[in-house]
Amino acid sequence: MLVQDSQLLLIGQIAVQSGVPIKTIRYYEELGLLKSMGRTEGGYRQFSSQVLTRLAFIKRAQNLGLSLQEIGEILKVYDQGELPCGEVKEKLEDKLVQIEQQIEQLQTLQAELRGLLTGWNDFPIEKRGTICPIIQNTAVV
Repeated sequence: MLVQDSQLLLIGQIAVQSGVPIKTIRYYEELGLLKSMGRTEGGYRQFSSQVLTRLAFIKRAQNLGLSLQEIGEILKVYDQGELPCGEVKEKLEDKLVQIEQQIEQLQTLQAELRGLLTGWNDFPIEKRGTICPIIQNTAVV
C-alpha cells in the first residue's frame, strides 16, 4: 500500500506540475472531467500522474475553443476505452463553422462602423432629442 500511495500525487503537486490552479482542478473534478484516486487521512485529494495528461488535453482543447461540456463528451468516449478522434474532428469542424460565421458578422459590423465614421462630419453639431445623431440617424438593423 505504501508503494501505491507514493505513486499518487496530491492536488497541490498536480497544480504545480500542470500550471492549473487547485480551484480549477476541484472544479474539473466536480464536472467529472477528472477523478481523484481518493484522499489522504488529512483529506487532501490524491491523483494518478495520468491526470496530468488529462489536464494538458483539457487546456489544449479549451485553447482550440471547445467548451468544458464538449471536452467532457470527448473524455467520456476516451474513458469507455475508445479513441475519441472522430468526436474531436466533428467538434473542431463545428467550431470552424462557428468561427466563419463570427468572422462574417464581424466583417458586416466593420463595414457598418466604417460607414458611420465616414459620415461623421455630415451631422449638425447640436440636434435636440438625440444623444448622438451619427448613431440615431441610421436605420436600426
